[in-house]
Amino acid sequence: MIAEQPIPIYTSLVDVFGAVEVSFRHATRWNNLAEEFERRFGRRPTYIARAPGRVNLIGEHVDYALFGVLPAAVEPDILIACAPRPVLRGQRKQAIEHTPGSVVAENLDDKYTRQVFAPAVKEPTEANRQSGAAEFWHLDINTRELRWESYVKAGYYGVLNQHFAGEKREEPVPVDLLVSGTVPAGSGLSSSAAMVVASTLAFLVVNGKLDSSANILSKGDLVRMAMENEKRVGVNSGGMDQAASVMCDPSSALYITFHPSLHAETVPLPGRAVFVIANSLVVADKALSAKRGYNLRVVETLVGARILAKSLGVKVDANERITFREVAGKFIGERDNEDIGPDNLENALVEMEYKLEVLKPNKIVNGQLGVTMDEMIKMSGLSKGAFEELYLSWVDIEATHFQLYKRAKHVFSEARRVLQFRRTCLESAVSSDPDDNFYIESLGRLMNDSQESCSKSFECSCPELDELTRLAREAGAYGSRLTGAGWGGCTVSLVPEFGVNRFINKIKNTYRPYRYLDIDALKEAIFATKPGNGACGESIFPFFFASMSEVDIASIQIRGLIPASSSENV
Repeated sequence: MIAEQPIPIYTSLVDVFGAVEVSFRHATRWNNLAEEFERRFGRRPTYIARAPGRVNLIGEHVDYALFGVLPAAVEPDILIACAPRPVLRGQRKQAIEHTPGSVVAENLDDKYTRQVFAPAVKEPTEANRQSGAAEFWHLDINTRELRWESYVKAGYYGVLNQHFAGEKREEPVPVDLLVSGTVPAGSGLSSSAAMVVASTLAFLVVNGKLDSSANILSKGDLVRMAMENEKRVGVNSGGMDQAASVMCDPSSALYITFHPSLHAETVPLPGRAVFVIANSLVVADKALSAKRGYNLRVVETLVGARILAKSLGVKVDANERITFREVAGKFIGERDNEDIGPDNLENALVEMEYKLEVLKPNKIVNGQLGVTMDEMIKMSGLSKGAFEELYLSWVDIEATHFQLYKRAKHVFSEARRVLQFRRTCLESAVSSDPDDNFYIESLGRLMNDSQESCSKSFECSCPELDELTRLAREAGAYGSRLTGAGWGGCTVSLVPEFGVNRFINKIKNTYRPYRYLDIDALKEAIFATKPGNGACGESIFPFFFASMSEVDIASIQIRGLIPASSSENV
C-alpha cells in the first residue's frame, strides 16, 4: 500500500526525474539554487526539498466529501534549499535570528521579501491536555491577508507541535531557507500544497527528524501532517493535493481514497493519452474568495450530508460532521472501517442520486434551488446554537442562499465519474486491442461531463475556464475540464498523441489572453504532460530531499545523504 511506504532515499537526479534528459534540464536550476543560497547565507545548503504541483484529471471538490480522486504529479515544483544556522556562544537570544527555532526565509523571486520569524513557546490549556491535542508552539499567520511566508510557517507548525512537544521538549534549530517555485500561484496546480509539503519536510530533515530508524515517517503520515498544516492558512483542504504531491507514481495516475482511511493505488493510463495543461491566466486567490467559494462549498456539502442522512434514516451523532461518502456507506450497510470497493460504491451512487430532492427548498421561487440560513438550520434538525457551533464556528463563509441540492448533485455524479474513469483505464490496460481510441474517447466524455457539472452545479468555473475548455474541444481535444479548485487557474485536456503540437498552436492562436504573452511566458502557460517518460518529455515524480554537499552537473549525481520527500503565492 502506497500510503504505508516510507519516504524513500535517492542518490541522483536521474532517479528523481526518471530520465537523463529531464535531469539535465533540472540540474542547472538545482545548482543555481545551491550557489545562490551560498552567496546569501555564506555556506552551502545542507538539503533541498522538492514538492511538485499536481493536475487533477478528474474528481473536483469530492475529496473533502471523502470520495476518491484521480490526480497526477506534474514537473513544475517548489524547491526549498535549507541548512541549520550556526549560533556562536554569546549570540544566543540577543537577536531574533539567534533564538531557538528561528527562521530566515528568502525567495528567489524579488517580489517576495525576506522574512525573519521565530516560534513562541506556549503552555497548553487544560482542555488541550484532555483532548490530546496539546500545542506547545505558536506562529503568527494572518489568514485574511496571506503572504508567501505563511505557507512556510504552516509547514513548520506541524513539525513543532508533533516533534518538539512534551514536558522535556528539545529546541528546534535555527534555519535558513531559500525558496524557488515554478508552480504558478493560483493556477489550480496546487502551488499552496506543494509549498506546505516542501516546507514541512524541510523543517523535518533539517532538524534530523527523518534520520531516526525508530521513527520512520510513511507517505501517509506526511500527507496527514501536510493536510493539517495547510489548514493553518485558512483553507480546509480535503487531502487530494497533498496526497498527489507525496504519493504519485512516475508512470501512472493515482486513485486516492480517504474512507475509511487514506489509500492510494496506481492507475495506468492508455498509452496514447496525452494531457495538455493550459493556464486561463485568471488567478484564483483562495485568501480572498474562500468564504464565498471553497470554504462555502465545504460547509454546503457537509450540511447537505447531514440533511440527506436524516432523510434516509442514517444515524448521525449530534457533534458529528458526517460526509456524503459516509452517508452512502451507512445507507447500503457498510460496516465501520470497511470499504465496499469501487464497483459496489458506483452502484450505490447511481441509486443515491435519485434521493437528493430532499435538499431542495420546500417551495421553489423563480428557479431558486438554494435555501436560506434559517431554512438550512431547520432542515438539519439542530438548534441554531448547535448548528453554528458544528458548521460555522471554524470557518468564515458568506451567502444568502445555500445551494445544497446543486452541490450534492455535483459531488455524487463526479464521484461516479471518477470510478468510471478508473474502470475505463484498467480495462484499457488489459485490452488486447492495440487501438485504444474507444477508451480515450470514453475518458474524454467523462472529462466534458465533469466540466459541465463544475460549471453549472458546483459553480466553481469562470467565463475564462468555460471558454478555454470550449476552445480545447474545438481544437481536437477528446475532453477538457478545469483542474484544481476552480474560479480561475488551469484546464486539463486529453489530446491525441499525434496532434499535441497542432492542438497547442490552435489554443495559442484562439485564446485571446495568450496573444499578449512572449514565447517564454507561453511555454509556462500551456504545456503537455504525460505520467512517466512520454512523448512530451515530462517526468512526473512525487517528492524528495537532497544533500547538497556537492553537485556534479556532468554526471547529475548528488553526492552525500539524500533523504527523500513531496497552492499558493509562491
